[in-house]
Amino acid sequence: MAKEQSSKVSEVRPSRLSGIKFGRIGEITSELKKVRWPTRSEATRLTLLVLAISGVIGIILGIIDMGFSRLFEFISEG
Repeated sequence: MAKEQSSKVSEVRPSRLSGIKFGRIGEITSELKKVRWPTRSEATRLTLLVLAISGVIGIILGIIDMGFSRLFEFISEG
């Protein structure tokens, strides 16, 4: 029984040379066919969402930075 399992494992593995260059391309192609790509409207909506969130976070960080700058100016003057 152990011999049967080891022979099955060796059958599944591609040869070393074919696996390095050409076997991987076939695997990549088959995986890309399984992907559910977003529609144009989904991609647009999600892109705008990312840009909006990035802008809000940028504004928040800018306000925090301005606050720290003023705090350090106040401390260094006093």
